[in-house]
Amino acid sequence: MHGQVTVNEPIPQTATIEVHAAEAGSQPIPRTIFGTFLEPIGNSTYNGLWAELLQNPSLEAGLWSPARITEMLHDRPELRHASNLALPLPWEPLDARQGNRYEVHYGDAANSGQSLRVFGVPGEPTGIKQEVYLPIQRTRDYVGSFYARHLGGDASVTIALRVRDQQDVLASQKIEAPETSWTKYTFNLEVPDGKLHRLDPADFVVEVAGDERVELDEFSLMPADAKDGLDPDAVAMAREMHTPLVRFGGNFTSSYRWTDGVGPRDKRISMLNNSWGIPEYNTFGTDEFLEFCRQIGAQPQIALNLGSGTPEDAAAWVRYIDEHWSTHSGLLWELGNELWGNWNLAYPTHEQLAARTAAFSKAIRAVDPTARLIATGADPEVFTSWNAIQLTNPPGTFDYLSTHFVVGAGDVQLKTPSPDFVAAAALALPVELGNRLRQAQAQINGTPGYDGKAHLAFTEWLFIGENHDAPSYTNTGGAIIVGGFLNMLMKNAGIVPISDMTGIMEFAGIWKKRSQVYGTPSYYVFKLYANADIARQLAVTASAGSYSVAHGVNRLPEIASVPYLDVVAALSEDGKTLTLFCVNRSLTADIPTRITLHDFAAAGTAAVHTLRSRSLADANDEVFPTRVKPADGVETVEPNGWTHIFPHASVSVISLSGK
Repeated sequence: MHGQVTVNEPIPQTATIEVHAAEAGSQPIPRTIFGTFLEPIGNSTYNGLWAELLQNPSLEAGLWSPARITEMLHDRPELRHASNLALPLPWEPLDARQGNRYEVHYGDAANSGQSLRVFGVPGEPTGIKQEVYLPIQRTRDYVGSFYARHLGGDASVTIALRVRDQQDVLASQKIEAPETSWTKYTFNLEVPDGKLHRLDPADFVVEVAGDERVELDEFSLMPADAKDGLDPDAVAMAREMHTPLVRFGGNFTSSYRWTDGVGPRDKRISMLNNSWGIPEYNTFGTDEFLEFCRQIGAQPQIALNLGSGTPEDAAAWVRYIDEHWSTHSGLLWELGNELWGNWNLAYPTHEQLAARTAAFSKAIRAVDPTARLIATGADPEVFTSWNAIQLTNPPGTFDYLSTHFVVGAGDVQLKTPSPDFVAAAALALPVELGNRLRQAQAQINGTPGYDGKAHLAFTEWLFIGENHDAPSYTNTGGAIIVGGFLNMLMKNAGIVPISDMTGIMEFAGIWKKRSQVYGTPSYYVFKLYANADIARQLAVTASAGSYSVAHGVNRLPEIASVPYLDVVAALSEDGKTLTLFCVNRSLTADIPTRITLHDFAAAGTAAVHTLRSRSLADANDEVFPTRVKPADGVETVEPNGWTHIFPHASVSVISLSGK
């Protein structure tokens, strides 16, 4: 098998872009194509968006799958000894030399299923600790709480922050805890300036005095500047994305019980997230998700449990959210997530699919007749038979069919591909995706009663590099794919008015590692697009050459007529701002381009924002959080046109104001 990139039309010495502002397309560009996606996976919510600094704060067992535990013990072998002392992961003994001073107690915990008894050693500090990373670059103040039940001896508990694995105390507070029934205690800690540096680990320490015996449960440690439990840096970066929708969904949906995530936070039960083998503390639940949406100015879009859930459960959740959201009705609801996948709990068979969709639709519409419903559709290259089953439901059962494309962008048919071949194939994906979406909409329109009655919702999309060199969601190569994908969505906004990038936290969005929050290169491209003042497309032609791909990415291996320079032009609602979205897919050629505007008198300068880097593999991380970000500039615009050079492998957004 011979993979190849064929040049259909070579890049000319000077390319051209012609924009015809008087020939605006009839289809507007809905802001809802700039939606995002949040799922409790990895560190997206806990240890990410949620500001809680402790893991397993209620001292439970069984919160990680065996595979995750193996990984954790490999990365942190010191936890093996702690586990041998009956300490729940990832807690450690304050002094390992003391041996067995801990007992897990079951049945009457302050929270969830178990608590921990600590037996002090007279004359020696005894207790537990946990490694934490403090956002010390932002705040030195921390607040928290814990539950305690006095069993005997001294009655004081000292809460402290120390330098990791050292005796150096950064901050501490001694608390008298004499109550013999479960009692909640609070504390405040202030770290002196200069005593801890960004990215340095610390220990959260719980110490008992003398011969004290005490039972402990349900700890919390948060930065004092957390906003309703949310990380303020993550919230600020999310707000800057200007996303109009946040989807709360994913594989966890099929086993999620929304009632576990409401009510007093310190009484919510910790449990295993079955889909991902990680803890679900339920402290980030429905109300917290809605508060996040409020803080960033987005509307909630929620995927309902069509796995283990019932229509009645779904209707109750719709009612609860409608009562707690400002609009009180008319929100977007997704009827399940990837129900065609056997990884989702209690997935329906083909014979069950249409009836299950109809039953949930009926229950939701009984609660909220204005609810907008997204039924589960199949992926763009395999949609035909699955979507045909959904379309046997009467028109009006749903408003949209979902589609997902989470793809290994470096997973190509060619056996020994070069990095350049992998990149060219990956960057071409949005072109063929547009073709497949139009085919999927044609199937909907060709179903009796459905023409114009239902469209597509692209509720997950992500590009995953299979190796370091391949374009991926965390690197510059992935950001260029994102630019091409958003261009494709704008061109197809008439049939795909809803889209959610994976994700707002982690994946292609915002990351938090060691309490440093940062964005991927894709985050910055998304932000450029979503913040642009656009309302409708303009007619535009770009002549800059094209190529075709054979035996490329496995899921879409054959892609024809891929423009090197992919351009979308759009106009603001008031007609005073014209924006060009330009993706240069050439890996080597900077493209000088003559840009001409017809029927739009631009002012003398244009604002230019360009994302590029020295390598497609360049990425941001907690050490260098802004290694890759857009460069901002201004260039002169001549009335009869001007020449702009688009750097190779780049995304550029050019904004012009009218005179």
